[in-house]
Amino acid sequence: MTDLSLETRPATSNMETDDWREWNPGLDNDELTLREVFDTLPGAGPDEIDQMVRLLENPASPYALPGAVRLRHHDCIHILLGRGLLNQDEAFVIGYTMGTAKEHINEEQVQLFRLAAKLLYKPPYRMTDNDLIAFDLAFALGNKSPYRHIYKFDFDRAMDLDIGDVRRELGINTKALKAAFREERLLLPGNKASERLAII
Repeated sequence: MTDLSLETRPATSNMETDDWREWNPGLDNDELTLREVFDTLPGAGPDEIDQMVRLLENPASPYALPGAVRLRHHDCIHILLGRGLLNQDEAFVIGYTMGTAKEHINEEQVQLFRLAAKLLYKPPYRMTDNDLIAFDLAFALGNKSPYRHIYKFDFDRAMDLDIGDVRRELGINTKALKAAFREERLLLPGNKASERLAII
């Protein structure tokens, strides 16, 4: 069993890095503005994103799945959910976002995403079975969210608001997130994305 004690817990945030593999906003940032954290993000530009990812996850695509969101807004959701940029983090953010689509998404669409992410996305965007476990956990959490359609929220107007206020407006409960993170860490132990999750 994974030791979840404070003594062995790695840092749960790192925003002072240019390395996308190390960047992680954590959840202890309620007093910072969304813009302050967004400006630390070393993410890829729209032109660097894989074509298949853009086909299914860009709302401008005629083939976009429910929950598709602009890249800038997707990055804001990473911040609000306290997730970094590793594939397991990506899977969690996409799962949560799609979960908030609620009645606008069906099982076939969810399975299409899972299949495409595992077989059609090119590295480094391709997801593993483990990444899809994180997706499933987050989809269930997003589906229980009181806020519908997080992907339609106007993040541009929220950039100068405190993250805690934006989380409250969107019904993002950090206690529920930490519970999901604890489950994720138990199901997916011993990897970087799991070990840096804010669970306490």
